[in-house]
Amino acid sequence: MTNPILSHPLVANPLLDFSDLPLFDRIEPEHVQPAMDILLANASTALEKVTQPDFPAEWTAIAATLDVATEELSRAWGAVSHLNSVADTPELRAAYNAALPVVTEFWTRLGADERLFAKYKAIDPAALNPEQRRAHANAVRNFVLSGADLTGEAKERFAKIQERQAELSQKYSENALDATDAYAYYATIDEVAGVPEDVLSTALTAAKADGREGLFKLTLKMPCYLPVMQFAQSSQLREKLYRAYVTRASDQAAPDALQYDNTELIREILALRREEAQLLGYRNFGEVSIVPKMADSPEQVITFLRDLGTRARPYALKDVADLREFAAGQLDLADPQPWDWAYVGEKLKEARYAFSEQEVKQYFTAPKVLAGLFKIIETLFEVSIRQDVAPVWHPSVAFYRIERPAGPGLAPQLVGQFYLDPSARTGKRGGAWMDDVRARWLRPDNHQLQTPIAQLVCNFASGVDGKPPLLTHDDVTTLFHEFGHGLHHMLTKVNERDVSGISGVEWDAVELPSQFMENFCWEWDVLKHMTAHVDTGEPLPRALFDKMVAARNFQSGLQTVRQIEFSLFDMLLHTDHDPSGDFMALLRAVRAEVAVLPAPEFSRSVHTFSHIFAGGYAAGYYSYKWAEVLSADAYAAFEETAGTDGLPNIETGRKYREAILEAGGSRPAMESFKAFRGREPTLDALLRHQGMA
Repeated sequence: MTNPILSHPLVANPLLDFSDLPLFDRIEPEHVQPAMDILLANASTALEKVTQPDFPAEWTAIAATLDVATEELSRAWGAVSHLNSVADTPELRAAYNAALPVVTEFWTRLGADERLFAKYKAIDPAALNPEQRRAHANAVRNFVLSGADLTGEAKERFAKIQERQAELSQKYSENALDATDAYAYYATIDEVAGVPEDVLSTALTAAKADGREGLFKLTLKMPCYLPVMQFAQSSQLREKLYRAYVTRASDQAAPDALQYDNTELIREILALRREEAQLLGYRNFGEVSIVPKMADSPEQVITFLRDLGTRARPYALKDVADLREFAAGQLDLADPQPWDWAYVGEKLKEARYAFSEQEVKQYFTAPKVLAGLFKIIETLFEVSIRQDVAPVWHPSVAFYRIERPAGPGLAPQLVGQFYLDPSARTGKRGGAWMDDVRARWLRPDNHQLQTPIAQLVCNFASGVDGKPPLLTHDDVTTLFHEFGHGLHHMLTKVNERDVSGISGVEWDAVELPSQFMENFCWEWDVLKHMTAHVDTGEPLPRALFDKMVAARNFQSGLQTVRQIEFSLFDMLLHTDHDPSGDFMALLRAVRAEVAVLPAPEFSRSVHTFSHIFAGGYAAGYYSYKWAEVLSADAYAAFEETAGTDGLPNIETGRKYREAILEAGGSRPAMESFKAFRGREPTLDALLRHQGMA
């Protein structure tokens, strides 16, 4: 049979080439619409074919026709979406937004197709292997959540809701990015006293490029914003940036930035989610969100969060008391304001533990950190990582392959590959994330094993004056976190695409491997291999490391209640809250219950809360804390079996890899956890790790 893609005159379109790695360096905005037209037509044809009465209700037969077509669509659209996040241009944004409604319409139609749903229900689970049975059960559940049981007007309305939500989420994300990119303050040398030299060097160069020589361009991107808040001696400068940061994309922004206001988008998104839930027979979106997760109900989540909040609150209050006492006694700040807390906290940490983040940062050069990270992965999980070659979207992006030894005289076995995009830049959305390019899959069309590929994205500062980029210890932890997600995706041994790697893993367990990896950033025998002073090449002194460990749980109470504030607000917003009501009133109520530091009236963190409005975490932000219980308990197994040299036990690493990483989503997360730990998780390890036991 002729492949309709290969026979098409637009075969030169890089989005239609699935022979190897994505051709990121060749994808242009004008390729998007023609590629989507072809791939959507192919997928629609495949859908019609498998839903015919005479097509067999067999898992492999459906996969060989429909899944092959939809996977090509997913990979091409995934490449466009990825570029939209890391290399945004007006032209690409226009092409993405033009295609978004038709792509969304197809996935909505596919998920709600009652003919396809009937085929899946007719499949005999007894004829499937365990991986396929798990994927089949998930698929049947997802059909229901996608409206496949709806009919008539309800089904039509459900489809319209999905399309409108996709459009609104994209606009919300664009507003958050544009509001961040649009802001700049050109500071004088006097104003930036105390700001670290590497940050100032970058800011000086950026101002010069804008024709403002001799000034310092300060932005709201994290590599600039956070050091200013921590180190700038000028409270006025901190206030200026703080106000701009916490009012981004809101009604409280400066007059020239009000076009990015997300207020009405938030209201409409919440109303549509409530309507979607009620069409499906649920009271609210929180109940819908919980269905495919580990948690049993929104009420269980709310109880979990409030219980953890009660335990953390005394520690958070002690943190605030310490800050106030230090501010008054040492900094002559009798009444610290919200923009002062990061500065006071940094000064207190320096005084209490005799070190600063900037001192530590000089030892964490990006190349050395990466080498150390690779070493622990190679040792613990019995693989090797080496540089590879691929078309990339920016010169700073690197590409690697992970291999597993195959035995004497045999070539190493390719396990997976990944892109690493570490640097912050204009046109790249903030934060850090892992995304998949393709999943491990024993393909039903050619019976070849497809290896997984991941994208690991961060937003670290670039190197200056010919020196390598310097990472804060928080940056190092972020890098390990995203690699945990990547390893979950790439080290799987599951051959069924829909449950291989992170696919099919309950959303509130998906952070387990990422948070687990963070723990290694606090192990001396790991850390000493990944440090070298940027000027002298000397490794991190043990005495400095000991100070870092002593400060590890500095303000852990404050940080915990902050995360609980976000998580509780998210769940209440999607359960008890009336979408037509004032969501800021709900936030104030949650803060009154949970927070120990007052937030200013003008603060609008909801307006850039992209996790829940544009990132898949709606009524699911609690997952970070939920999974932290799992990850802390899992890491305790390594603490219990560590060797006398302090290094992790290889046998424990192998057991973790096999029980958690290799199993992927092929079984419930609790089963995987118990296969590794021998029991269900407890809260004890998390409280102990955070100094709140």
